[in-house]
Amino acid sequence: MIAYLNGKLAYKSPALVHLDVNGVGYEVQISLHTWTQIQHLETCKLLTYVHIKEDAHTMYGFFEDAERSMFLQLISVSGIGASTARMMLSSLHPEDIQRAIMMENEKMLEGVKGIGAKTAKRLILELKDKMKKHKEEITYLSSPTHNTIQDDALNALVNLGIARNMAEQAVRRVLKAEPQLNELEILIKKSLKNL
Repeated sequence: MIAYLNGKLAYKSPALVHLDVNGVGYEVQISLHTWTQIQHLETCKLLTYVHIKEDAHTMYGFFEDAERSMFLQLISVSGIGASTARMMLSSLHPEDIQRAIMMENEKMLEGVKGIGAKTAKRLILELKDKMKKHKEEITYLSSPTHNTIQDDALNALVNLGIARNMAEQAVRRVLKAEPQLNELEILIKKSLKNL
């Protein structure tokens, strides 16, 4: 319907903005995650999702595609509405939600207002495989033909079932401590100990 809006921020608050696009003002609901990225801007482009219900048409805006993708995945789960998904994205970064689901961290999800134990379990059950497949597609499509030792170690850790962002942090810590390290097997072992 409307893929994005690009215009002047006529009104800003942590929950919604009014975006003036060529003289037409759109009210757009946003998460705190988007708010932190646009609060100092005068103009911006927001990716959008229009939620149509019998009694209301509500537009949600996202500064990044990753946040909009996470929002769409969340609302695909039965029992998760658009306002709950926005609450989740206001409480946690999209990467944190993805990590919690992939690592089956129910407690992290339950920390969000409105998410109970049953809903957390449902989120994990319905989204874990989708997110894993999506992540593998991104890794496959973006993997360069000439991998560095860091990329090889990261791919090995991910293939062992470790969340990508945790693996990246562990590899970075090891290479920061030992920048001259150039043996893949040692880097992988030390990264595993650093998790």
